[in-house]
Amino acid sequence: MPVRATKRGGDRTPLSGDFDVVICGASFAGLAVARELRATDARVLVLDRYEIGERQTSACAAPTTWLHNLGLEASILQTFDALVFHTPTISARWPLPWTFSTFDYRRLCALLWDQRGPYTDFETAKVSGRTAEIIHTDRGDVAAPLIVDALGWRRLLDPERDVTPPEALMSRGLEVHPAGAGTDLEVWIHKGYIEAGYGWSFPAGDEVRVGLGSFEPRHHVKEPTVRLAADLGLPPEGYQGNWIPHAIRPAAADGVFFVGDSAGHCIPLTAEGIRTAFYFGIAAGRELRAVLEGDRSREQALVNYAHFSAERAWKFAWMKRWQDTVWRLRPRARDALVRSMTHRRAAAWAFGHYWRIAPPEFALPAPAAALPRPNAADEPIAA
Repeated sequence: MPVRATKRGGDRTPLSGDFDVVICGASFAGLAVARELRATDARVLVLDRYEIGERQTSACAAPTTWLHNLGLEASILQTFDALVFHTPTISARWPLPWTFSTFDYRRLCALLWDQRGPYTDFETAKVSGRTAEIIHTDRGDVAAPLIVDALGWRRLLDPERDVTPPEALMSRGLEVHPAGAGTDLEVWIHKGYIEAGYGWSFPAGDEVRVGLGSFEPRHHVKEPTVRLAADLGLPPEGYQGNWIPHAIRPAAADGVFFVGDSAGHCIPLTAEGIRTAFYFGIAAGRELRAVLEGDRSREQALVNYAHFSAERAWKFAWMKRWQDTVWRLRPRARDALVRSMTHRRAAAWAFGHYWRIAPPEFALPAPAAALPRPNAADEPIAA
């Protein structure tokens, strides 16, 4: 589990300054945006309440090709070519047409951060809001004409936000990270654990990530998570949890680019949000880079990025329909569906469509870093 490293007390010096881009949030989405700005000489500030890689909030698994395409393969812990599904009456192995890998969150974030541009800096600060181009934090205010909200489901930089759970369109998840080992990615569709949702066990090197997700945010998940871990012979150690958006929201609003969970870029039913955070983070970063290079205005970039997200919303809507349907299936229909996916052609068809929600071909090698500017060493990043 990550170790807390965030600065405290006197180490939290005042923060101020004007930047070309401020990215709020330093997890998958925010770091993917920063990576796309590598080729520019823009002054970029990345803010997060926690140190980079400090606060893991998911089972940390993604299609292996995505990790390779982004140059993150050194973070991989285990790789799998199948999913094992359990219901109260059957177990079935689903062959995957592509592999899935669990990874080390801290290592992956460090690898992404290493691909930043020469004038990109990071500061730990708690973002509290925004007034026009000014970002308010607990260490002071910073400003930029280009702002990215990658802070997660709270959508802090949207003045019209209304995403308070459990009334908001959210799922909830909780998992434990006990020491252990395993050879299979396992999923439980079992109302004995959770009425509307599923459980999982994802081996990751020397630990097993066991958890439960509920599509109904009013249903508690701690007790059944502890019970599932116990049924697997594992202690409930290393808790982590989060709310999980399951509806797309506008990806651009009031002059801000929203990326990842803040825009609902999390696939319903599976709650997979890592490759979508990469996918939309890359898209946002490319629009920002075009602005910085003078190829388009900020307003046009916001329109383009919003359109890119909205064009793909129907795919998320289809997954939401499955999310609303699967847990209501009667046992015979549920088991027939689970069995059908043991056939390679059926699995290839279904996972092929799922793959194309955020295809890894979108990820390209990091662009060459911008050349140093004259006297760049004399330019303070943050005061």
